[in-house]
Amino acid sequence: MLPAAKRVFIADVDSSRLKLAKKLGATVTLQRSGTELVSEILRLTNNVGVDVAVEAVGINATVQAAVECVRKGGTVTLVGNISPEVTLPLQKVVTRQIRLQGSCASAGEYPRAIELVASGAIQVSPLITAVAPLAEGPKWFERLYGREPNLMKVVLTPGTTS
Repeated sequence: MLPAAKRVFIADVDSSRLKLAKKLGATVTLQRSGTELVSEILRLTNNVGVDVAVEAVGINATVQAAVECVRKGGTVTLVGNISPEVTLPLQKVVTRQIRLQGSCASAGEYPRAIELVASGAIQVSPLITAVAPLAEGPKWFERLYGREPNLMKVVLTPGTTS
């Protein structure tokens, strides 16, 4: 098992998500992006950078920021994929020996994740905006895609009605 993170920095442009991140244990929340975010991360880490950056958007600007925020030899995990292709700052990746890793599904972590949720070590209820019948799925996807404020996750339940 990996050691627990000493500090967790969360960056987002949505203040409600940052408030939730803080409630769930983030050390520092940053409502910044681009070069301003990189400067602040470097300031907070004495110009070293973070060990791991998880990029969850998938556009040029956020991938670039993730690469610039990690320390030499650090890891950037790419989760977001809004754009099917992004420009990678290859020279920075190569010269700073950064490890790029993609993540789209599980690699066997479900039993441990279920254990952590069941024990209360990970709180998921604050992330769930609504529980709705499966038939209402298109409506919820439309609202989520439209980036309606304060929507996080929706659990769709088959075999139920409104």
